Amino acid sequence: MQPTLLVLAAGMGSRYGGLKQIDPVGPAGETVLDYAVFDALRAGFGRVVFVIRREFEPLFRERIGARYTHRVPVDYVFQEMSDLPADYRVPVGREKPWGTGHAVWCARGAVRENFAVINADDFYGAPSLAALAQFLQETPASSPAPARFAMVGFQLANTLSEHGAVSRGVCTTNAAGELTSITERTGIMAGDVGRGAAFSGAETVSMNCWGFTPAVFRGLDEQLREFLAAHGTEPKAEFYLPAAVSTMTARGQAVVRVRPTDSAWFGVTYREDKPRVMAAIADRVRRGEYPAPLFSS
Repeated sequence: MQPTLLVLAAGMGSRYGGLKQIDPVGPAGETVLDYAVFDALRAGFGRVVFVIRREFEPLFRERIGARYTHRVPVDYVFQEMSDLPADYRVPVGREKPWGTGHAVWCARGAVRENFAVINADDFYGAPSLAALAQFLQETPASSPAPARFAMVGFQLANTLSEHGAVSRGVCTTNAAGELTSITERTGIMAGDVGRGAAFSGAETVSMNCWGFTPAVFRGLDEQLREFLAAHGTEPKAEFYLPAAVSTMTARGQAVVRVRPTDSAWFGVTYREDKPRVMAAIADRVRRGEYPAPLFSS
């Protein structure tokens, strides 16, 4: 069975100032997400599922989903604050979404096959999607524990913004190239990387580019319950996907193969990042890596 691409697109992008998932960055008006879907289709993915907020559904279907419906099956999952395990309720005053771990958990009823997870506003590049597709096509969807997952690991120096601080999940691996832990480091500036700085730049970081079997939903359900019991009344606490996967590995529930890449990651964390992303994509179009327009009518 062809794997599915699960796209996390429920965020508003508060630092960016709007719905950056639909902001054009390509020479023919393409979005960053268009390039991710294009790379996924040529890598062998057979379905796209978007995790969105229900209030954005009409706009998202019109501006984004309609681009792909005649090319690949497209489905939608809603990340709703009230979608919680039984016996849990949204506390009074809670307005912030529950985080990326909850977003993936919300897809538990929609995805039964192996799948990749990416952010809607990140440019990962064709090699990243190809590596995940190969792993997912070669890995049985159901197998004895521990579960087998994969993660594309980027070099820290290739993931920074010149316009502000970023948070990155810094990874450690064992001799076999398997993930052993992810440590969230916040407030990383471009000047923090280099000789004599806090980071060398060669550190492997998680950019939410994952390959999962359906077994991940069991682990997420277990940890979401634990999170809600411990932090469910905190108004801003979030259940993060990288931390949840790291805990699964620590508990022996999963083995995560890290697929390192020296490709550059591009994101639009800040609005000032957009010109650099546009220039990088235009350069790839000139080199023939992508057609323009990306999707012919």
